[in-house]
Amino acid sequence: MCRTGHRPDPHEPERGDTSDTAFAALLEDSAEELYESAPCGYLSTLMDGTVAKVNTTLLNWLGLERTAVVGRKRFTDLLTVGGRLYHETHLSPLLRMHGEINGIALEIRRPGGGRMPVLVSGAVKYGSTGEPLLTRLTVFDARERRAYEEELLRSRKAAEESARQARADRARLQDALAVLQQSLLPATLPPVPGVDTAAHYHTASPDRLGGDFYDVFPLDGTRFAFFLGDVCGKGPQAAALTSLTRYTLRAAALHDPDPVSALSTLNTVLHERYTGGDPRYCTAIFGVLDPDPVTGRVAVRLASGGHPPALVVRADGQADFLATPGGLLVGVLPDPHFTAAATTLGPGDNLLLYTDGLTEARTGEDRTALYGDQALRDFCAHRAGEPAPALVLALTGLLDELGEGLDDDTALLAFGVPTRPAPGPATKNPS
Repeated sequence: MCRTGHRPDPHEPERGDTSDTAFAALLEDSAEELYESAPCGYLSTLMDGTVAKVNTTLLNWLGLERTAVVGRKRFTDLLTVGGRLYHETHLSPLLRMHGEINGIALEIRRPGGGRMPVLVSGAVKYGSTGEPLLTRLTVFDARERRAYEEELLRSRKAAEESARQARADRARLQDALAVLQQSLLPATLPPVPGVDTAAHYHTASPDRLGGDFYDVFPLDGTRFAFFLGDVCGKGPQAAALTSLTRYTLRAAALHDPDPVSALSTLNTVLHERYTGGDPRYCTAIFGVLDPDPVTGRVAVRLASGGHPPALVVRADGQADFLATPGGLLVGVLPDPHFTAAATTLGPGDNLLLYTDGLTEARTGEDRTALYGDQALRDFCAHRAGEPAPALVLALTGLLDELGEGLDDDTALLAFGVPTRPAPGPATKNPS
């Protein structure tokens, strides 16, 4: 007796009834219900495509009654125009060739002219003699999958656009940095009578504004001043310090061209300007070229403030660093000591100035060894007697060979006494 007053379904097994008959009845009822109310669409078609059987789920998606579909419509009538074309060109031929299809993307028509993305799988049912009887199709709702794919596509397009914009922004930044970097360097070197000149600036990264600098300019009718150095740091602040250093050294040289005096003036300016919580300093070599038109020799006087020593390469193959020991960084102390040195260049001799990006380049398979002073001296000694532009060109190739091991900017400046009179036009700054 049912205490709730509910009359039991005669097809439903009574509670506690575990007989094979009861479970068979339940299974038979569930199979029919599963077909009609499955989470996917089922339909069977004759070989000409006429719908022979369709479940309720698919009818609900289509918004059609069973009587309007079974025996009255072909499967292609349920598809959009694009779906019908794809059915005729792909799905139908695949079924005839292989007897089955899996996961074919189509669109079915919805009420009101809408469309619904679906995935269709199917197989041909054959008779006992091998003749095809009908086709069974399973239709899966692909709306969530389509939405997911469209979202992925939108995200991919957005990412590609963002990457494209980032590349464009980086290119613009690199162009701006290159222009700014060039503004901190002389476009050409002035002609120095009786002297070959050459320079090169190697940028380790196009995304960073370097702090290396150099310049050559006339003091009077015969003498020329030069300097080369490296400011601390990178970026806009380093650029501002580089600009201040260049103009200060030029002004100081016109007032007093003595190398120690010029570096002392620069030290005073930097120390007074950057005495707060953000100290700034640089290394530098400042010198004067004094060519003798009678002998063809060139007297050189220079002073160094914490910078790698200049390298003198003689025509006979000897190469030695011009010692300037004890020179302090420029701008650190209020009254530093700067070291001066002098030499004379004869025909075939070269004087090379460089920043430490070259000698501190990492070499070897594990990139742990430094290129070093000795390697630089040997490299230049093998090119003794070559003109200054040829020496700088060879060093430019060396910088390219060092590749990723060169992680700092490098500036090169060379002066050489030719074995014959030097040409009149200015030597351009190779870059």
